[in-house]
Amino acid sequence: MTAAPLRPALHVPSGLPGLDPRLSHVLAVDVPGVALGAGVPTWHYLDTGPELAARGVEPVGTVLAVHGNPTWSYLWRDLLTASLDAAAAGAPAWRVVAVDQLDMGWSARTGRLRTLPERVADLDAFTRTLDLTGPVVALGHDWGGVVASGWAVDHPDQLAGLALLNTAVAHPDGEPIPAPLRAATAGPVLRLATSTTRAFLETTLALAHPPLVREVADAYRAPYRYADERHGIEGFVADIPGYDAHPSSPELRRIAAGVAALDVPAALLWGARDPVFRDRYLDDLLDRLPHARVHRFAGAGHLVAEDVDWAGPLLTWLREDLGQRDAASEPERAAQDAPLWAALDARADDAGPAVLDMAAPGGSRTVSWRLLARQVRRIAAGLHTLGVRPGDRVSLLVQPGPTLTALVYACLRIGAVVVVADAGLGARGLTRAQQGAQPDWVIGQAKGLTAARALGWPGVRIAADPLHPRLRRALGVTHTLVDVADLGRDEVLPPEPAGDDEAAILFTSGSTGPAKGVVYTHAQLTAMRDVLAAHLDIGPDTGLVTGFAPFALLGPAFGTRSVTPVMDVSAPRTLTARAVADAVRASDATVVFLSPAAVLNVVATAGDLDADDRAALGRVRTFLSAGAPVGEAMLASAAALMPAATAHTPYGMTECLLVTDITLDGIRAAATAPDAGVCVGRPVGPGEVLVSALDADGAATGEPSAAPGVLGEVLVRAPHLKQRYDRLWLTDRAAERDTPPGRWHRTGDVGHLDADGRLWIEGRLAHVLVTADGALAPVGPEQHVERVDAVRRAAVVGVGPRGVQQTVAVLETHDPARRAGPAPSDLAAEVRAASPVPLAAVLVVPRMPTDVRHNSKIDRTRLAAWAERVLSGGRVGTP
Repeated sequence: MTAAPLRPALHVPSGLPGLDPRLSHVLAVDVPGVALGAGVPTWHYLDTGPELAARGVEPVGTVLAVHGNPTWSYLWRDLLTASLDAAAAGAPAWRVVAVDQLDMGWSARTGRLRTLPERVADLDAFTRTLDLTGPVVALGHDWGGVVASGWAVDHPDQLAGLALLNTAVAHPDGEPIPAPLRAATAGPVLRLATSTTRAFLETTLALAHPPLVREVADAYRAPYRYADERHGIEGFVADIPGYDAHPSSPELRRIAAGVAALDVPAALLWGARDPVFRDRYLDDLLDRLPHARVHRFAGAGHLVAEDVDWAGPLLTWLREDLGQRDAASEPERAAQDAPLWAALDARADDAGPAVLDMAAPGGSRTVSWRLLARQVRRIAAGLHTLGVRPGDRVSLLVQPGPTLTALVYACLRIGAVVVVADAGLGARGLTRAQQGAQPDWVIGQAKGLTAARALGWPGVRIAADPLHPRLRRALGVTHTLVDVADLGRDEVLPPEPAGDDEAAILFTSGSTGPAKGVVYTHAQLTAMRDVLAAHLDIGPDTGLVTGFAPFALLGPAFGTRSVTPVMDVSAPRTLTARAVADAVRASDATVVFLSPAAVLNVVATAGDLDADDRAALGRVRTFLSAGAPVGEAMLASAAALMPAATAHTPYGMTECLLVTDITLDGIRAAATAPDAGVCVGRPVGPGEVLVSALDADGAATGEPSAAPGVLGEVLVRAPHLKQRYDRLWLTDRAAERDTPPGRWHRTGDVGHLDADGRLWIEGRLAHVLVTADGALAPVGPEQHVERVDAVRRAAVVGVGPRGVQQTVAVLETHDPARRAGPAPSDLAAEVRAASPVPLAAVLVVPRMPTDVRHNSKIDRTRLAAWAERVLSGGRVGTP
């Protein structure tokens, strides 16, 4: 590399947006191996220490922030400002020191390539010269994360914590470095892309989401205007240790091992759309720092510090976590009296039917308890022999039926964490879920494995069905389930997992934003089983027909036979009345569970039932529909097909699958009440419900209480409440904000409790309108509008500025509208007359936008944006 002209460090110029030039400092540092004619090299750095001293504020510690390539300390400006603001507000004051590494930013240009070991030594020399003492939190991004981690490993006595934004301290063996870096390091391209031109710099700046404003982008460019100022960018890229023989590889391995040995609080704030540091690097960091607080920002990319509000969360982590974690104490492992597979083990010698698959190729298939128990043990033992270990994540891309059931219980038995993402999320949603969960193993059928291969989902691949060798190679399959079971034929199993070990990650429907992974422990899953079994009186002779795939897996846990009817599991609305009758007849089941989307089509196809079908359905004793609030008319229509059954509609969510329950008779009894919303009954078992009242701005700020008639956000508590959201620390904090002692969860639903302790759901918190009269929940007005004969479904949304929003009704009519737009005048007049609130407009759409999984949760946010566009004179189109 040709030496660049040497120059000393400079102070930042004035006028850079968001950066106070008074925080800019220069320090001469005697760096080993560098001698400049004018003396030792000088560093530029930003420092809030002098400002805190001027205010008479003593910091509790220092955040040492290290940028990557090709940024500079400007990257950390929001943290400098936020930390000073927090100190001024009386919060614990943290000094922030943000360095420009040598040859980068406004620091000196040394004229030589600096390797990773040298950069770690450089930072050590800088902090010694600055006389930086503990406690210190090391913070880094990109390759600055590696340098900061190296400093952290080398200064255990000073280190108080480690915080990292999109970076990596290790690279998977045998895999190439990320494509953007591979292109930049390719032979003659290196210099051309990094120093001769600004290509590497501009490419990096273009990774912001949304794009950087021109003034901010220019601030990043400011220290790199000329080629001789960009040699540091070239040197950083050249020093990427992308292969074992690279000179910096030993240092990278040393740092990686050291990070895994750190026992200090850690935080990982991650941009999920980063094309360089992908989720596999986050997964590696979590393997090394399993105790870290981690939040994965779905919409952010490589420049996560530019894409999202990250400084506030980091200060929250500093305030809440540092000094409060007792690393020497290990939590006790909770034993399980009756794990989820206890009933299966108890019936291991039973030749009776356990699982019936009505949609199996070539006709229905029945698996006995004896065969299921043996398959579970063999698959479990085989997976363990193959290398699946407790805590490993296993994604199951298998259609509901005996194979999926055996796989779930096999994984749970050996302590592997089952990842379940509903096919109803679609290709994009499934990809986001798989990449976010980062499974270690993927077990799937050909369709699922094809998607995994095409969309780049992670994990070692195991085929659930036999595949042609050529197809196996094409899909990257390393094992088949038959081979796995053969490996476990001796059925030697490892110790059972503990109750507080993670058991499953279930993904939400994504109906109100990107689907979230919900983590359950073994104890929480068994608590859910026990509550359901007790409340619904499910026992060995009950039998269970389910048109909602996740509940089909609970049959063996209940110790009862289960059957999935013929349907497309990714589209529950494909279930027909005859298919339900066939399933009931085949299994002699007395319990039927259908999702709301399934109920709609079952009722619509009831005319196809013959006398034998109706007789089979007449033997059902319990019918349930859940997943979204179910109205009396829908439940009554389904109950009419099962006249001897008690019809239930439990209320819950992925985070707590059973919260309250109400029967059809209970709904009818509540119909005369003056309450708005959908009555979902009283808490089930040991569950509890409170409400946090909405204020005038529509925020749930009230003290949680059980006072009747208070509109607010619903809070729930139960033994089967989820453990946490996966890699979404900030989402967890929001869900636990201002809750009473104990494990409570803010559901995001709004509603109220009545004087009899019944819960009424009135919509989602995100859909609350804030009009000039205050907060308005949408479901109550929607119910009045839906009483108009022509209206099939209605959504009440707000348009205009929050606080003075105007109320708009959007309708889906029984006779579908040909195109979206204003409703016919006579229909609009009838709807306005029925509505309990004034309506600024009444619009119609051919079909409501709903979630895929339930086909019932209306996307009111999308409708509100569409309605505002239409009413402001924009293109009508469709929502």
